[in-house]
Amino acid sequence: MDRRVVIAGLALLPLAACGAPPAPPMGTDGKPLPKLYRIDPAQDGAISYRVLDGINALRQARGLQPMSFSAELNAAAATHSRDMSVQNRPWHFGSDGSSPLDRAKRVGYTGKFLGEDISETYETETETLAAWMEQADTRDVILDPRATQLGFAWFQEASGKIWWTLVTGTGGA
Repeated sequence: MDRRVVIAGLALLPLAACGAPPAPPMGTDGKPLPKLYRIDPAQDGAISYRVLDGINALRQARGLQPMSFSAELNAAAATHSRDMSVQNRPWHFGSDGSSPLDRAKRVGYTGKFLGEDISETYETETETLAAWMEQADTRDVILDPRATQLGFAWFQEASGKIWWTLVTGTGGA
């Protein structure tokens, strides 16, 4: 008899997984709280190329030339992402008062600096790109017809907060 109870219990076990998934935790605004997006260092290249591919797909849909990475602009973006974290505020000026143009020059960018998009978020790179595309000023940086090069970087704090920076330019090495 005990064996039949065990067998019946085991047979019903898969049905226990058929219940509704738990509701996500909700914030005070009634919206689901964001999930923590933890970036594994092994994802660095994949994340950068997902953004580049996404941007180039958006540009192609509008008949614009694709962009390619600039090592110098990537360095300028990385410097600014870390610096925004140190300052604990998303803005275009460095803790030393530097502008995006200053940072591009400092890393040896010889092309013409065009624009910078920044973000402070817990969202993924694709969610951040989508948010930039929703706003006219940040969308204009991405879809600037003069842009041929970009730099993209981020800094993630231990808390999970991510500081994203995208920089565009034209010409250069």
